[in-house]
Amino acid sequence: MEHEEVLNHFRDAGALLEGHFLLSSGLHSPVYLQCARVMMDARRGEILCKALADTVRAGLKEKIDLVVAPAMGGILVGYELGRQLGVPTIFAERVEGTFTIRRGFSIPDGAKILLSEDIVTTGLSSRECINVVRKHGGDVVAAACLIDRSNGRADVGVPLFSLTRLDVPAYESSAVPPELAAIPAEKPGSRGLN
Repeated sequence: MEHEEVLNHFRDAGALLEGHFLLSSGLHSPVYLQCARVMMDARRGEILCKALADTVRAGLKEKIDLVVAPAMGGILVGYELGRQLGVPTIFAERVEGTFTIRRGFSIPDGAKILLSEDIVTTGLSSRECINVVRKHGGDVVAAACLIDRSNGRADVGVPLFSLTRLDVPAYESSAVPPELAAIPAEKPGSRGLN
């Protein structure tokens, strides 16, 4: 799937937002990608995740046994990616700020795991989730996301497959440009301000 086609899916879903956003990473950005809006249309989610599954299949020669997604953002992408790859999907969720595997989910020792995200910005959530998967005996062989908004700079510790990359600026609180600082910050993600 071509770069503009991926972005058009986000635009058509009202999921490519412009303004001043506080990302879950703590960084500030003039652009926010709201994957929940893209994935709310099951047909659109199927199209995007099929393309992502094809990208993973083409680039990864190992067989995947299980997809693991960090909650909340990665759950829908992980579910559909697992469906497209023909493997089960589970998710890790934060309990008191730390990812954990709950709800009766288990990871077989040595299982080949694909970590599934919606968007990767710094890679921190991916790395945290990978660590918990490894503690449960899984072998994370790769990660996948719809959009890598780090433009390839995020290091998640394993190969990262994405439908496309963006070079979207993200700033520490102390380095927010004046024109962005003049706009009230919104936090539309799963760990919002409200």
